[in-house]
This record gives sequence, C-alpha cells and structure tokens, in this order.
Amino acid sequence: MDRLLRLLLSQFIKRGTVTFTTASGLTFTCGDGTGPPVHARFTSKDAQRRLLRDPELALGEIYMDGDLAMQRGSIADLLAVAMDQPEWTPRWARPHGWLRYLTRSAKQFNPRPRSRHNVAHHYDLDGRLYALFLDADKQYSCAYFEGPDASLDDAQLAKKRHVAAKLLIEPGQRVLDIGSGWGGLGLYLAETCGADVTGVTLSREQLQVANSRAAERGLSSSARFLLEDYRDVPGPFDRIVSVGMFEHVGVTHYDTFFRRCADLLEDDGVMLLHSIGRSEGPGFTNPWIAKYIFPGGYLPALSEVLPAIERAGLLVCDIEILRLHYAETLKAWRERFLARREEAERLYDARFVRMWEFYLAASEMSFRKQNTMVFQIQLTKRQGIVPITRDYIMREEQRLRVAEGRQMPQLQIAGE
Repeated sequence: MDRLLRLLLSQFIKRGTVTFTTASGLTFTCGDGTGPPVHARFTSKDAQRRLLRDPELALGEIYMDGDLAMQRGSIADLLAVAMDQPEWTPRWARPHGWLRYLTRSAKQFNPRPRSRHNVAHHYDLDGRLYALFLDADKQYSCAYFEGPDASLDDAQLAKKRHVAAKLLIEPGQRVLDIGSGWGGLGLYLAETCGADVTGVTLSREQLQVANSRAAERGLSSSARFLLEDYRDVPGPFDRIVSVGMFEHVGVTHYDTFFRRCADLLEDDGVMLLHSIGRSEGPGFTNPWIAKYIFPGGYLPALSEVLPAIERAGLLVCDIEILRLHYAETLKAWRERFLARREEAERLYDARFVRMWEFYLAASEMSFRKQNTMVFQIQLTKRQGIVPITRDYIMREEQRLRVAEGRQMPQLQIAGE
C-alpha cells in the first residue's frame, strides 16, 4: 500500500513541496521543491486506505479524526499545496466526481422541512462558538476589504455599506432580508438607512439573537425578524436583499427562488443577491463539506443562476465579482478561531475543533487557489430604476459613512 500511495500522490502533487510519512515509517517527498516545505504523517494504515479510496471525502475525515498529523506546517499549508495543483482532482478520484455530479440534484433537493434541518445543522450551534472568530456584529459572510490594512470589523462594516449603496434605500421603504442571520445587516439598514426591515431566517438561535439586538437598540418597530421560509413571506417589498443564503437554496429550486422574489418585489423595486459562486461552470459540492458542514448546500455558477433570473422576468442591472475578499475574510476567521481553540474545545471537543479548522482552511484555499468567488447581482423588474452609471455607488457609500458617524457605537453581542 505504501508504494501505491507514493505513486498516486507523486502523480498528483506536481507543484510545491510535501513530505509524507506513512504509518509503517516510509518517508517520501512530492512536488517540484518550490514553496515552504510541508510534512504530514499518517498515523494508521486505515487512513491511507481511506485516502486512496476517496480523497475528497477522506482528507478532511482523517484530519479531524487525528489520523493525519501535521509535522511541519499546518493543515492550511497542506491544503494550499493540494489546491494549487494543475489538476485539482486526483485522477483516481474522478469516478467519484462524475457520480456526485449526476446525483447532485437529489442532494440539493431542499423542501421546507429539509431546509430547516440543514440550517439547524450549522447555524444552531452554540452561539459562543461563532463569537470566538466573527467580528463584533457577527457577520458570517464575505467582508469587503477597502484597503490592505482594513480590520475584519472595518471590512464587515464596509460590506454592509456596499450592499446598502446598491439597494438605494429611501427612508421608510420596506426591505426584506432573506437569510437575515444574527440581524446585523437588517439592523444597519433600519438604523442607517431608515428602512422598515423584515428579516427571515430558519435558525432559532439566530432569530433569538437578532430580535434581542433589535430590542436593545430600540429598533423593534423598524427591524423585525421572523422564523419563516422565504417561500412563505407575504409582500410586497420595495427592496429585497439576500446575503450568504442563496448557497443553501439548491439548484433545483432556483426558479422557485427568483419567481418568489419577483412576486414580492414592487414594480419599481431593487433586489441585491450576494452569494458565493464558482467561475469554472456547474459542479458539485465537496463531499466532506456536504457531510459535515453544509448539508444541502451548493455554490452555483453564473451560468446556472442567470437563466433562472431571466425566466422569472427580472432584469440584471449590475454584476460585481468579489475575488479574494472572502479568502482574506476566512483567513481572519481561521486565525481568530485558532487563537481561541482551547475555548472551542471546552465548548465541544478536539475533534470538532480540527473539523472546524479544516473547514475554514479548505474554504480559504478554495478562494485563494481555485476559482471560487463571490458575486453580487443587482436586479429590478423594469428599466430606469437605478442610475445608468456606477458612480452612484461611491456617492451612496460616502453618504452612508456620514450617517454612520452620527450613530451611537454598536452594542457588543452577549458572549463577546
């Protein structure tokens, strides 16, 4: 088995420098000798067999189980090399990929009960876990780094400002926030833009926090959060925004999503969709991510999203691609999480911490080394709703900066 493992890993790793030590003590190095050296050790022969059978699933499993130990460098360093190869998927793993692509529709079938279960799997974890690594506002989506020295908190505030600028909200307008999370964006739109916000989430944990925050800041009358599926929300709304939720819809439900948004949006309304996507075309969800992190989730290609928008009768006014912003966001999350890993172990256990470390590292490297990106699509129902040049975005952002300066400092979230 050692010889087969050495042969296959040497065929796959063409760039970088990775040394492996097998459970029986054989040590070999793969790559072209460039970059920082990385050394990983298998602690059992079973881990080696699992990696050979299905590397895309097994690598995360054997790391979280403690069967792959890093001797030099971190799991993030190993993943950076693995995801930087000329061929992203090992050749011997391609049959698994073909099968996963053929069965992806079934795995992304998300009717209401299954959607609630999938959301609870990830978002109803102990709230103290997220407080370990998120910013003070608990923004759990791609930040917007306006400069190289921007802090995570600054970048998350800039993200909210950038989103709000594209929505062109006027005071008193009704805004629907689909996938409202812990309420940060909805509260910003209510407080800074003067909007009347309805946020919907399927997470009971997030719902409780969001409504508590609204009450603490005296915004309960203008920012209310509901435990409700987007398919069941009554309208209409002047503005619709969705940040970091579309990844959970599933490709078989795109028509339903956009048609429902079209029904909810006023004729002179504006919608902004912010989602992770893939640049290389349709694919399937990594099996480890699907099993342990985001069941039912999928990162869409624009070629899958735009036809559904067209069929719903919506007009695309603007598309912006955010490339490395999420890589920097995830790096900040990973570093903050690892700095407090002992606290995370007290909340859960060492295996969970290794699982979360792998999740953050793999996600970061998918943005940094592969073709994962974030897109923002601005939509209307008819022409002439938004300005014909994009310079209004900068003007709106400057106006919002002034409005932010007139507000009281934000309250910290319990547990931080």
